[in-house]
Amino acid sequence: MKENHSMTSGSIWKSLVAFSIPLILGNLFQQLYNVIDSIIVGNYVGKEALAAVGAGGSILVLLVGFYIGAATGAGIITSQAYGARDMERVHHAVHTSVAIAVIGGIILTVAGIVLTPWMLKAIGTPDDVFHQAVVYLRVFIGGSIFATIYNMCAGILNAVGNSKRSLIYLIISSVTNAVLDFVFVGVFRWGIIGAAVASDVSMFVSCVFIVRFLIKTSDSYKVNINDVRLYKGVPSHILKLGIPSGFQSVVISLSNVIVQAAVNSFGSDIMAGCTAYTKVEGFMLLPIMSLGMAATTYTGQNYGAGEGERIIKGARISTAIGVGYAIVVAIIVYFTAPYIISIFTDEAAVIESGVFMLNCMLPTYWLLAIFNVKAGTIRGVGKTFQSMVISVASLCVLRIIWITFVFADSHSLFLLMINYPVTWLAGAVLAAVYEKKYLWKKHPVTEN
Repeated sequence: MKENHSMTSGSIWKSLVAFSIPLILGNLFQQLYNVIDSIIVGNYVGKEALAAVGAGGSILVLLVGFYIGAATGAGIITSQAYGARDMERVHHAVHTSVAIAVIGGIILTVAGIVLTPWMLKAIGTPDDVFHQAVVYLRVFIGGSIFATIYNMCAGILNAVGNSKRSLIYLIISSVTNAVLDFVFVGVFRWGIIGAAVASDVSMFVSCVFIVRFLIKTSDSYKVNINDVRLYKGVPSHILKLGIPSGFQSVVISLSNVIVQAAVNSFGSDIMAGCTAYTKVEGFMLLPIMSLGMAATTYTGQNYGAGEGERIIKGARISTAIGVGYAIVVAIIVYFTAPYIISIFTDEAAVIESGVFMLNCMLPTYWLLAIFNVKAGTIRGVGKTFQSMVISVASLCVLRIIWITFVFADSHSLFLLMINYPVTWLAGAVLAAVYEKKYLWKKHPVTEN
C-alpha cells in the first residue's frame, strides 16, 4: 500500500484533510502520554502529585523547544526536496536529521537531569510540590532521547506526506503507556515515579517501531545506518532554518514557564486545576496545531514544486477548516467542561478552577487557528526567521509585558488567562501583514 502523499497536485482540501487526519490522531495519542499520567496520578496519588506533573510539563516543553526547531528545519528541507523530486537531497536530509536527533537527545537528557531542580525553583514551585516534581522530571527526561529520535523520524515521514505510519506507532505506544501507568501506579503503587517510567518505556516502544520502518522501507527516505552522519552543507542548512524555529520554541516556552510561575502563585488547588485544564485544552487544540504543521509540509512541497497558486488556496482552506472547528468544539466543551475536568480529580476546588480557565479561553481558539496556519505557511517557504520574529514578538514579548504590568497590577486569574488570546490576535495580525506586504513580493505567486 502506498503511504506517501504528494500535495502538489489534485484536490487541495482533500490533500490537506488526508494528511491532517492521521496527524491529528497521532498528536492525540501523543497527548495521551501526559494526560493518562495526570488522570492516574490525580486519582491514585493526590492533588500535590497532579500539580507536580503540571509544573514539570512546562519545563519539559522548554527543554525540547530547541530540538523541535531543528526538527522543523529538517522537515522543511525534506519536504522541499521531495516536492522538487530531488532524491539525493532527500537522502542527505534524512540521514543528517537522524544524526542530529541522536546528538540532540543526548544533550537534552544530560542538561535536563542536571538543571531540573534549578528550573523548578526558578518558576516558584511550592514546597509541597517541589520534591515530587523533581523526581518526575528527572525520570521522564531520562528517556527523552527516545522521544527526540521518534519525533525527528516522524517529521521525516510527515515531510513526504506519510502521516499514517507514525499514527500506528503512537497508538501502540499510547496503549502501552496506559497499561503500564495503571500497573506501575495503580497496582505496584510506585507513585509519580511509576508514571514517568511508563512514559519512558512507551517512548522507547514508538522509537523502535519507527526506526525499524525507516530502515526496512524501500522508498527514497529509507535510512541506512551506515549512512547516518552530518553531510556537508546539510547541517548548516538545517540549522539556518531550524535555529530560528528552535529559538522561537524556547523563548515562547520560556514565556509559558513565566505564566506557570504566575499560576503557581495561586497555590496547589489552582495549579492542579490548571494541570487538568491544560490537558483538556491540549486535546481541543490538536486539530488546530496539526493544521499549522500540515500548512508547513503542504507549503514546503508546493514551494519545491513551484506551485505558488496552490499555496495561497491551501492557506485559505486550512484557515477556514481551523476556524470552523474552533467554534464548534468551543460550544461542545462549554456545556461539558465540569464533567471533563472531574475525570482528573474529585476535589471541588480543583474542578472549579479548571472549568473557570476553560471558560475564559473557549471563545478565543479561532484566533489561534488563524495564527497557526499563517505561521505554518511562512515557515513552509523557508522563512523561519521571519516566523520567529512574529511569534516571539507576539507570543513572548507581549505575553511577558502583559503578565508584568496587567496581571501583576491585579493578580487576577482571569487577566492571567486572557493573555493568550491577546497574544494570538497580535500574532495573527503581524503574520497577515508580513504575508501580504513582504512574503509574496519576494516569492511571487499567481492566482487564476
